[in-house]
Amino acid sequence: MNQTARLDAILSALSDQGSCTIADLAAAFAVSEETVRRDIRRLEQDGAVRKVHGGVRLRDRRAEAPWRQRLNVNAEAKKQIAACAADLIEPGMTLLLDSSTTAFWMAREIASVTNLTVITNSLETAGELSATSDARLFLAGGAVNTTYRAAFGAEAAAYANRFVPDLAIFSIVAIDAARGFLDHEPEEAEYARAVLPNARKTICLADASKFEAPGRIIAAEWSQVDLIVTDRTPSPDIATAARESRTDILVAD
Repeated sequence: MNQTARLDAILSALSDQGSCTIADLAAAFAVSEETVRRDIRRLEQDGAVRKVHGGVRLRDRRAEAPWRQRLNVNAEAKKQIAACAADLIEPGMTLLLDSSTTAFWMAREIASVTNLTVITNSLETAGELSATSDARLFLAGGAVNTTYRAAFGAEAAAYANRFVPDLAIFSIVAIDAARGFLDHEPEEAEYARAVLPNARKTICLADASKFEAPGRIIAAEWSQVDLIVTDRTPSPDIATAARESRTDILVAD
């Protein structure tokens, strides 16, 4: 696992547990404690975490929520991917955007595209579009997960499935050559499995750290994804799986 993937995994672990020891993180990722300390220094510089004796914890949730922390992890790659994917959007389209931070960056990129209809379960993406775009906006609601700033329950999925989007645009924690598109959180994966099949075309936005990263639960099969937009050419195993499933890969310039 490279550093970018570890940073995302550390934030996910801290989001679940609140704090972790250096030793536990080193054991979880099969790296040295010094490697973990370097990762923590990087996250600390980004303002995502703070060091405590023998470990690390998220910054005060009241000061900066976990969603905002994830937004700033690998942000330049996410912005590059979002800008590339935005070139695929045409006026008049109906889009389904998930609650990922990459989809949020894409929402910024498509603000000037006219006559869009956008369905999203993300409070942050909905807020961004309502402030910057003339898109007709539909929020798939229900019980809100405050960590992810989004709704994932049956009510959100049922509402989103009233629509037949031209494009469903989502991101994930990991892309596995054998297993497909993986996530950490069951409710997030269940929402994706419920809503992606309704779209005419499905696009996954994934920076290169997601290739062969660890994931807990399947969000989508290879056969369900038409296009991956990424920032680097994937490994041969991922490229082969994509080719066999007729999933195109677009590498952002």
